[in-house]
Amino acid sequence: STVNTGRISAGIALVIACVMAPLLGGIDQAFQFIQEYTGIVSPGILAVFLLGLFWKKTTNKAAIVGALSSIPIAMYFKIAPKGISTNPFFVDVPFMDQMGYTLILTMIVIILVSLVQHKGADDKKGIAITKGLFKTSPVFNIGSFAVMIILVVLYSLFWN
Repeated sequence: STVNTGRISAGIALVIACVMAPLLGGIDQAFQFIQEYTGIVSPGILAVFLLGLFWKKTTNKAAIVGALSSIPIAMYFKIAPKGISTNPFFVDVPFMDQMGYTLILTMIVIILVSLVQHKGADDKKGIAITKGLFKTSPVFNIGSFAVMIILVVLYSLFWN
């Protein structure tokens, strides 16, 4: 059933892409357009992952509230310069900074909801992260270093 769900989701995504492609034809920078609108949801997802992994007090409810609240926060930064806010701060904020501010505000929302929900106690469903989870074998370390060296060489050869 998981495979069928994936196939159905891929099919729906393909249909949406086919419908959207002609609409993006009139845009000068289609890639920039796609980046800006994925930037509406990605800070919320990053905030959920960061706090979910590295802060034991994060709750399920706070993660959902944070992910949902990141969309209006990001949209505010996106549309505030278009007349909603007269504050000059919003007019001059670059796109990447907007994503950073959205991330910070979303993390604050998640922290506040978690603290209100559990009053400062660790979440019982939280995963205990230990040093052993990140331990790697020497073979893996050598292989990773070799891949990094190869990438540096390739970038230095083909950058121009």
